[in-house]
Amino acid sequence: MRPATDALIVIDVQNDFCPGGALAVAGGDEIISRINGLMDDFPTVVLTQDWHPAAHASFAANHPGAAPFSMTQMPYGPQVLWPTHCVIGTEGAAFHPGLRTDAAQLIVRKGFRAEIDSYSAFFENDHTTPTGLEGYLRSRGIEALTLVGLATDYCVAYSALDAARLGFAVTVLEEACRAIDLNGSLAEARASMRTAGIRLL
Repeated sequence: MRPATDALIVIDVQNDFCPGGALAVAGGDEIISRINGLMDDFPTVVLTQDWHPAAHASFAANHPGAAPFSMTQMPYGPQVLWPTHCVIGTEGAAFHPGLRTDAAQLIVRKGFRAEIDSYSAFFENDHTTPTGLEGYLRSRGIEALTLVGLATDYCVAYSALDAARLGFAVTVLEEACRAIDLNGSLAEARASMRTAGIRLL
């Protein structure tokens, strides 16, 4: 068992991000048994869940004529327009049935504000609106985080970078992550994480 100051953060292992889902990450379901096995090693386990209203501003379907994976400008900066995914209450938004949820003490839902996307487990994409996860971890005395889940180059990387910025010691276990890799996003995310002092294992 890891020290009481360690936590496992499991990012967005949901049906829509797994094969057959609306925004499937290749091999997304291959990491589930590895993640399940890790849970017993950590005294604190947190799951995050993408949780979008159908009218979410990041959905291409809500921008007439826009193609999925095209870019637009939001008040908080550039934004990828995604296929409609992880809509509140749908099967796609549910955790993958193979994922253990019993070991989690906290589930953080993000992206539920229609006007702003939320990749990171800590902040929405304006980098200022908090999810509350930092306060939870601090109050539990957590100092070191291991991140796993989907997708390496978006929600995992954004979460890891925010965690490092907040002063946590951060490890990303790449064998328990999978990437979208949109226009070189994986290499870019890895470089950013290394620069921030995040351990990539």
